Amino acid sequence: MPREKPLVRVRDVMKTKFDVVDGMATVATALETMRHVENKTLIVRRRDADDEIGMVLISDIARHVLAPDRAPDRVNVYEIMAKPVISVSPDMDIRYCAKLFTRFLLTRAPVVEDGEVVGIVSMTDLVIKGMVPYL
Repeated sequence: MPREKPLVRVRDVMKTKFDVVDGMATVATALETMRHVENKTLIVRRRDADDEIGMVLISDIARHVLAPDRAPDRVNVYEIMAKPVISVSPDMDIRYCAKLFTRFLLTRAPVVEDGEVVGIVSMTDLVIKGMVPYL
C-alpha cells in the first residue's frame, strides 16, 4: 500500500523574516535598510487601507536602476515596484502554489493573512523545503 503523502502548506516553508519599505524611499535607502538580503525581496507597504501591497525584487533593481546606470539615490521605490502583486494564503497547499507560480511565471510572492503580509515564499522554498516530506 503506497504511503500517504503529507499535506505541506505555504506556512510550513515560507520565510517569516522580510523587509518592508515605503514606496517614497529611494532605492539607495531601501538597500541600506535591507536586513534580509537572502529573500531578494522588499515588500512595499500600503499607503492607506484602499491601497495594495507592492514588491521590489533585487532583479528589478538590477534591471531598472543598475543596467540603465540610474543613480539609486535618485530613483524612488514606487518607480520600479510591482503593484498589485499576486499573493498567496499561508494555508495553501504548496503544490497549488507551485502551479500558480508556474502559470504566472512568478519566482516569489508575499504570503498574506487577514490583509497583512506574514511571510514571503519563493519557488526555491517550495522545492527545497517543501519536497522533503514527499521523499
